[in-house]
Amino acid sequence: MILDPQNPWHKVPVGKDAPDIVTAIIEIPQNTRAKYELDKTTGMLKLDRVLYSSMYYPANYGFIPRTYCDDKDPLDIVVLSQITVVPMCLISAKVIGVMRMLDGGELDDKIIAVADNDMSVNHMNDISELPEHFFNELRNFFEDYKKLEHKTVQVEQFQNAELAREIVTKSMEDYLELIK
Repeated sequence: MILDPQNPWHKVPVGKDAPDIVTAIIEIPQNTRAKYELDKTTGMLKLDRVLYSSMYYPANYGFIPRTYCDDKDPLDIVVLSQITVVPMCLISAKVIGVMRMLDGGELDDKIIAVADNDMSVNHMNDISELPEHFFNELRNFFEDYKKLEHKTVQVEQFQNAELAREIVTKSMEDYLELIK
């Protein structure tokens, strides 16, 4: 893989306090049906598709720079905040958990974080502090948003901040292996 040093995936630091607090690059704002994603070649944001379902992303969604996962992409992150964040915005995000899921049979973890600069959520330190309805809503969205595309997503389980930080650390190590 050719690594363009100007691509945000490679240029933006993961954060000096990682894996506890990471930089999140938002691709998709909450409450939208647009599925944006980083174009790995140009570093620009592209419209991948409009969701086939009449569903909206329940939270701001993006990735953690300088991480790498089995799906050959950076590690995904869901960032909770009281506001809708514009695409390509950098957010300091406190890691509080992880949603483990299978997308088309492949492991596809989603780190769950809170915006560190948002006083309405930054007091949370673990997903156990989130309301049960949050888990139901997130599970429902990710298991259903691809159904009309005839694709299968299965949410396995939600795990705590400790495991989430281990996953972030591993993805940072895997990224360093990638760029050797």
